[in-house]
Amino acid sequence: MNKFKLLFLIPLFYSEFSQAQRIDKEVISFQLLKEPVFPTELSNRNYMITVKSPYNITKDDVIRISKEDHQKKVDNYHTNVENAKYEHQERLKDYDAEVKKLQEKYKLESAEYSKLSAVEKIAATNGAPVLRLPSRPVLNIPSMPVYQQPDLRDALIVDNKILASQIDVTGFSKGGNYLDIVIEMERTNFQDNQGKTFANQPTKITAKQGGTVKLDKTYFSDFTEIASVPTNEINLNAQEKRSLQRTIDRIRNIINENFGYQTISSTVTLATVKNKGEYDDLEKAYIYVTTNLKKLQAKSDYAPNKVAMENMQKGIDLWKTALTKVNYNDKKAVYNQKIGEYLYFNLIRLNIALGNYQEAEKYLNELQEHLVDIKLSYDANLELKRLEEKIYNN
Repeated sequence: MNKFKLLFLIPLFYSEFSQAQRIDKEVISFQLLKEPVFPTELSNRNYMITVKSPYNITKDDVIRISKEDHQKKVDNYHTNVENAKYEHQERLKDYDAEVKKLQEKYKLESAEYSKLSAVEKIAATNGAPVLRLPSRPVLNIPSMPVYQQPDLRDALIVDNKILASQIDVTGFSKGGNYLDIVIEMERTNFQDNQGKTFANQPTKITAKQGGTVKLDKTYFSDFTEIASVPTNEINLNAQEKRSLQRTIDRIRNIINENFGYQTISSTVTLATVKNKGEYDDLEKAYIYVTTNLKKLQAKSDYAPNKVAMENMQKGIDLWKTALTKVNYNDKKAVYNQKIGEYLYFNLIRLNIALGNYQEAEKYLNELQEHLVDIKLSYDANLELKRLEEKIYNN
């Protein structure tokens, strides 16, 4: 009975880390109008987008290209047959040489084995020599090409005007040309590497704002993995269709990052350490950040937003200063590795929620450098992976 009473005397607190440092969390929802890299006056927020791509084709074009490809295969058929015969003859030469080599080896081993006494033959580990010959190469004549109608479901039957219509600039009206954007796309290039398929689609984006060039850059030139098998095992038409859609989505993000006025509706989980007198600055930082997050509104040129962001920065600066106090080698230190973990997670979460992905990546990299000292829980590791995905897939 006394044991049960003792159990009920133990207080139950939500604690992510240790008993010495109780960490509480709060989920905060907010809206924010994210300012672009290149601001535009409200009266001039209109745009025009022109897409230049090799995908300006029709159904008849797809069928024509398919027939042309088939005719090329027919024209090359005789050459492919002769190449197959030649390669077969070369493999036969290698085969005959290998057979002769194995026969000579077998003859020598048999002669040596015959010299052994009966007792030595019984004791021999491998027993009597055995002649094992490889399979004789088979001539594989390629089949005559047979024409098949193209699957129009996978065909890229689009035109450049349709591609342009899929890209908009948030906060702008379509129809003017104060913001004049030209997108020049290449076809998707596929490449095999170590049994996998990689692809790129170099795309140049040129943007003029009021006649002044603000953006002139080529993107997506690096090859990235799209399949864990080589190109001859995937439907390249379907992959190219998916690649084109991914590229359009990425172009839209780049344009809006630079020019659009995007409303961010976000939630962020922020942690705070229970203050026992040692963490006055951390408590002050938490109040600065959370109270000012809740004040933000998705309005352009809204003065209270500027004040809220400035006050929020005071809390962020206190967190950054606290990071310099962390002693990762002393678990009993007031600012120990657990405090460092909670600070880094707060800074990463907050910057992702605000759309500051470069800043979030900076703190992610710093946290990863300290993971030798910081022992993350299973749940913390899962969250860290999710945060990484948000940063790198943006």
